[in-house]
Amino acid sequence: MKRIIPLLLLLLMTVFVQAQGKPAYVLYNAKGKKVSYKKMIRILKEKDIVLFGEYHNNAIAHWLQLEVTKALGETRKLVLGAEMFEADNQPPLNKYLGGMLSAKGLDSNARLWRNYSTDYAPLVNYAKENKLPFIATNVPRKYASLVAKGGFGKLDSLPAAEKNWIAPLPIAYDAELPGYKKMLEMMGGHGGENLPKAQAIKDATMAWFILQHFTAGSLFIHYNGAYHSDNYEGILWYLKQKQPGLRYGTISTVSQKDISSLLAENKGRADFIICVDEDMTNTY
Repeated sequence: MKRIIPLLLLLLMTVFVQAQGKPAYVLYNAKGKKVSYKKMIRILKEKDIVLFGEYHNNAIAHWLQLEVTKALGETRKLVLGAEMFEADNQPPLNKYLGGMLSAKGLDSNARLWRNYSTDYAPLVNYAKENKLPFIATNVPRKYASLVAKGGFGKLDSLPAAEKNWIAPLPIAYDAELPGYKKMLEMMGGHGGENLPKAQAIKDATMAWFILQHFTAGSLFIHYNGAYHSDNYEGILWYLKQKQPGLRYGTISTVSQKDISSLLAENKGRADFIICVDEDMTNTY
C-alpha cells in the first residue's frame, strides 16, 4: 500500500498538469498524427488480439494499461496475459484468481517482478474481480538463458514436461528481422548470434500461449515490453506465422523531451504510440 499511494499521487498530479496545458503524454498513430483516446479505444474494440507494449518502469503506460483494459472490457469479453508471468507460474496465478491463494501466497509461490505491486497487481486484480482468465505467457527465464548460452539446440534434451512451458520445437527464426539485428548491433557483438535467439524464444512462447488461450469472439490483451512487439515484429511476427487472419492491434510506449510531435525514429512502431514526457517520474 505504501508504494501504491505515491503512484496515485503521481497520476493525480499528471491530470492536474494536463489541465494546465502541459500534458504528460500524447497519443499518436503509426504515421505520427495525434489521435484521441476515444478513437484508439473505438479501433481496438474491433481487434482480436492487442499487444500493449510498455516501458516496464513507466507510470503513464501502466495507468493506461488498466484504463484501456477497463474501456475494452465494457463491450468485449476479455482474456488477459502478460510477459511478466512465466508459463510455469500459471498454477499459482490461477489459484489467486480463483480465491484459493492470497496476495501474499501468490508472492511466495510465483516469481513476481519487483514492481508487481504497483504496476501489475491492478491488472491481475481486475481480472480476479471480473472473473477473467489471466495467462502467464513468457518462457521460464532459465530456458531463455540456455538458448542465450548455446542456441535453440539446448532445448531439445529437456524432459517433455518442461517443454510444456515453451513454444513447440523447433522454433521458427528469422535472423534478418530488423529487431533481432538491432539487438546484436546494440550489444556490439557481445553475446554472439545466440542473444537474439534468446529474445526469439520469449517472443515465440508468448505468441504460442496467446493463441492457445484465444477464443473466437473474445479480445486478448497482452502486456509486454515494447521491444517485444515494436515495429510489428517479435510476438506479432510469430502470431502471424500461425494465425495471419486474426485482427491485431499494437500499442507502444516512447519517451521524448518534446512530446508536441512524434520523432521520425518513433513513427511506425505500432498502431498507437504513447509519447511520454521524459521528465515523468518512473515507478522504479
